[in-house]
This record gives sequence, C-alpha cells and structure tokens, in this order.
Amino acid sequence: MATHDGAAAGRPGRPGAVPARARAALDALEHLVGGMGTGLLALLATLWLALTAVACLAGVGLSLLPSALHAVRAVADRERARLSRWGPEIIGPAEPPAGLRAALADRAVRREARWVCTHALFGLLLGLIGATLPLNAAHDITFPLYWRLLPESESTAALGWWTVRDWPGALSVTLFGVLFVAVIVLCAPALARLQAWPGRRLLGPDPGTDLVLRVAELTATRAAALDAHATELRRVERALHDGTQNRIVAVTVLLGAARRALARNPAEADAVLERAQEAAEQALAELRAVVRSILPPVLADRSLPDALTALAADCPVPCRVDTDVPGRCAASVEATAYFVVAEALSNIAKHSGARDAGVVVRRLGDRLHVEIHDDGRGGADERNGSGLTGIRRRTEAHDGTLELASPPGGPTTLKVTLPCGS
Repeated sequence: MATHDGAAAGRPGRPGAVPARARAALDALEHLVGGMGTGLLALLATLWLALTAVACLAGVGLSLLPSALHAVRAVADRERARLSRWGPEIIGPAEPPAGLRAALADRAVRREARWVCTHALFGLLLGLIGATLPLNAAHDITFPLYWRLLPESESTAALGWWTVRDWPGALSVTLFGVLFVAVIVLCAPALARLQAWPGRRLLGPDPGTDLVLRVAELTATRAAALDAHATELRRVERALHDGTQNRIVAVTVLLGAARRALARNPAEADAVLERAQEAAEQALAELRAVVRSILPPVLADRSLPDALTALAADCPVPCRVDTDVPGRCAASVEATAYFVVAEALSNIAKHSGARDAGVVVRRLGDRLHVEIHDDGRGGADERNGSGLTGIRRRTEAHDGTLELASPPGGPTTLKVTLPCGS
C-alpha cells in the first residue's frame, strides 16, 4: 500500500505547517545541545590556551604551546564534523606547519584560535539556553500535577518569579510553559543558526582554497553527469534495439507473409494478420515503457509524490510512501529522485528478500532528502553491480550526496540528498 501527503504539506496555513515547524524546532534543539558539547570542549581548550599564554610570558610555556594548538585543532575538527552533518560540508585545512613559529603564523591556526574562544563563550551560552528551554517548558506545563507536593518555598515557576499558593497561580505557571514552547518553536532555529555561524565563518578553508576545491568538485560532477547521460543513452538504445526494433521487424515479416497468403489462402492470411497486430501492440507497449523510463508522464503532469506513489504501487514488495514536498523542484532534480527510488525499489524486489519497504521524501530548505529502507537481508554493496553505482553517479551529477547503510542481516537504508534548484 502506498500513501503520501500532498505537495502542499508544510505550507503556511496548511495542516502540515505545524509538524514541519515542530521538526525544525526539535532539530534546532539537537543542534544547540550538540553545540553545547563542543562548547564545553572549546572552553577547556581556551583555558589550556590561556594557561599556555601566561606560562609563555613567564618564559616556561613554549613547550606547552604545541599541545595547546593540537587541542584547538581537535576541538575544531569535531565542530567541523558536527556542522557538516547538519548542512554543507566544511573541509578542514591542511596539517599545520611543523615549526612552532610557522604554526603561529599560519592563518588557519589563528582562525581556529579565534573560533575556539568565541565558541567557548557564545556557543556554550546558546547551547545552555537550548538545553534549559525544553526543561523549563516541561516543568511549567506539568506544574499543576505536582505543585501541592512541593514545599512552599519551592512551589514556583521555572524562573522562580513568585510562589504559588492556589490553583489559579498553578494554572498561570502552565501558561508560562506554553509560552516557553512557543519560544522554542519560533526562536530555536535562529539560535541554532547563530551558534553555527562562527564555525562556518572561521573553520572553513580560505576563499581561494574553497574556490580550487569547488572547481575540482565541479569537474568531477560534470564528468559524472556526462557518464550518467551516456549510460542512459546506452540503456535507451538497448531497449529500442533489443525490444521495440525486433517487434517492428516481426510486424514487417508478418505483414509480408500475410500479403503472400492473401493470394494463396485468405483464411491463413487472417491468422497471420492477427499475429502481426499482436506484435505491433507489444512493440507499442515496449515503446511506451521506454518513454516512461525517460520521464514518467505522471511526474511531468502532476508531482513527484504522485509519481512515487505510482512507482510504489507497482513494486512487488509492499511499500509505503511518506512525502512532504511543498511546491515543485527543478525537473531534473525530480527526475533524478524518481530514478533513485525506481532503481532502489528494483534492487529491493530482486535482491533483498524483504517483506516490507518504505520511501520517505522531505524538502528541508533548499535540499531534497530521499530515504529508501527495507527489512531485507542487507549486505548491499556498490561493487556488485546492483545499480548503486548508477544511483551515485546520477546523485553526484547534481552535487548531491549518497549514504548507504546495509549491514549483513539488514536492514538496508539508502539516503540521497539533492539540491532542489529552482
């Protein structure tokens, strides 16, 4: 059975907008708490760096400086990894120079030192705010359930503004809990972006380095796009040559036989014409299948969720489709997402032995996230020619990413992220 949410889900004023905002707020809280963890590490690195600086002024800290710089680099690398999981990848700089003087003069080292001091203060503070907001909300919303059990001196709201002595006061505390929830939903994403901003600004490579890496990445993705295009042309050519063309040749042969039979035995000609008609119908069906594989009409005429629902309905393995894609993406992106799901479901039906499968599609910001999972035997590998290489090439041709988790015994999860385009 295949179901999906409408393409309008997530638009303001529609029912899907509330779950989308709630998911964004929960993601933001997770980011803030993760940033609090690296903020604590940054605080320790900052204290070690400050202690080393004071020791250097006393003339005994030069031997401690390499370890302090190493600690800064270790914390910065953890923050790069954390931010890369929640957005564009941050590529770290090269190893710092070997000499102490050269390391101190290195621009990347200085930027990391600036970041670690900033994150130790503001990143940790924002993380603490993100951690305490849901705790305060839970405290105040559930306050009427237990306020009578508290000593009078502790019977207060989370912020402790007044002492509660009656039920109206307890219910007013609940209103403050609702206010905390509203603050979380409205402000948590902005706080998470503010916490991440110094890291994205200071921990990335220099602009010149980023340009060189981007040129290399574009060169590789252009080659992948050309390979994917050539592979698709070969597939279409094989389908037309091995299927449709042979059917049409058969129709031609049968029509010739029918013409000859008309002169000898009209009754025999009727049977030959019937076979020719069947061959023509098969050729037309195969031609339609080739056309649909290039760009499904339902994808062009309706939407990606509708196309995926039709795809899942034809899958031999029971498949559920859950989509939240407000608006339309670029046609090439939707076609790639459709290809990814079609190839993945084909692999599931052929190789996994699964009894259940699912497709989840979400549009978050300017990126389209596609996840296909099944409860099969697992062990999927790009090297075994199961179509995963083609999926990766098509994905990377759009500057997308692919993640595959398929341990032996299952389950298998394939995650693809594509820039939505416009």
